[in-house]
Amino acid sequence: MTKSITTTPRYLALAVLDRVQRGAYSNLQLNSSLQKANNDADRRLITNLVYGVLQHRLTLDYYLAPLVHQNLDDWVHALLLMSVYQYQYLDRVPAWAVTNEAIKIARFRGNAGIRRFVTGVLHAYLKQGPRDLKAITDPIQYWSIKESVPEWLVKELEKQYGKTQMMAILSSINQPAKISVRVNTSHLNVDAAQAQLAKEGIETTPSKVAQDGLIVDKGDLLHSAAFQNGLVTVQDESAMLAVEAMQLNGDETVLDACAAPGGKTGQIAACLAKGKGRVTALDIHPHKVQLIMKNMQRLGLAEVVDAQALDARKVDSTFADESFDRILVDAPCSGIGLMRRKPEIRYDKTLADSQHLHKIQLAILRAIAPKVKKGGIITYSTCTILGQENDATVQAFLKEQSSFKLLKVKTKRAIKSDRHSDTLTILPSDYGSDGFFIASLKRMK
Repeated sequence: MTKSITTTPRYLALAVLDRVQRGAYSNLQLNSSLQKANNDADRRLITNLVYGVLQHRLTLDYYLAPLVHQNLDDWVHALLLMSVYQYQYLDRVPAWAVTNEAIKIARFRGNAGIRRFVTGVLHAYLKQGPRDLKAITDPIQYWSIKESVPEWLVKELEKQYGKTQMMAILSSINQPAKISVRVNTSHLNVDAAQAQLAKEGIETTPSKVAQDGLIVDKGDLLHSAAFQNGLVTVQDESAMLAVEAMQLNGDETVLDACAAPGGKTGQIAACLAKGKGRVTALDIHPHKVQLIMKNMQRLGLAEVVDAQALDARKVDSTFADESFDRILVDAPCSGIGLMRRKPEIRYDKTLADSQHLHKIQLAILRAIAPKVKKGGIITYSTCTILGQENDATVQAFLKEQSSFKLLKVKTKRAIKSDRHSDTLTILPSDYGSDGFFIASLKRMK
């Protein structure tokens, strides 16, 4: 019995949720659990359960609240959330099967008392049904519970984007995240990559956002020869736009100031591989520098890249002024644009975190500003949609640095070209991709 229950999808999903509640990263824990699954169907169910519970956690807690009047162990709490998620969101799973599986897990991981408690709560829930969300009269609290987003973030999104756009953003982030790949154009073009993937049973469609992007519709990408041999690499469509905005010709000397794990470094290197350019990639952590170079080796681009362990705020200790034609600052940020892909982010961050990150971002821009040549461009990007880390950071930099001018961000597919702002903000609701921000800052001669 021990062996069988510990390899069931619900048991493995529970183990992930338990660890995430205690601070672990969902994607890393999920990848580990998926390796223990018996088949593809189990892997799909584990993924659905983990991301579903994380995406809807506040809603599920709202449903459970009338039935739970005590502090629970993390795993018991996660087991109840996972069960209610299945009752409410998985139409093809019979309620009795969900309940029986939960009771078996409670008996195995806990004791007779926990088993009785879980049994009683789930039976009572099935009898009473979920609480009505319409009973919530405060509009901020309503959207917070309905879309499972902290109230501070609902307020901030409404303040910055208006109610209609806020509602669209929140409604979009609980939709399944697409798997997108960037074609390594130093090896082959997009059409050839699509044909190669098709031979391996991987169906794709071209991205409408990024020129070198493909959306994976079907197939096992990570075990494909195309991925293993570096012909394609996993990268969100929005994230590809930062390097597109750098306007690289192939012969530039480039600094990627905050590079790990190296997705954009590889994209820069692919642009430079056929010319005489080189990219220097920095990260504050030595083990992440090793990860960057491991990724470059898989892509066949290691010879174009020099990776170093260095805090981007301390570049003055290593590089002379005007050393680089282009600099990418893909800055540390709150990651609020990634809520669809990393749902636990919404619960971990606060408004104070965003305000603190603004100061770090500005410090990095200040430090690297002298290192770009006159006439060169600094591309600033984040994976958040909060203005204090985006336009506010850029404007604070420009106020201090009169020698820099803001250019209108241009992408290969002319994304949102009719916008009024020079900076580019991609919302999760725009294209079903991650939320992202890009600004182009030119140092004037």
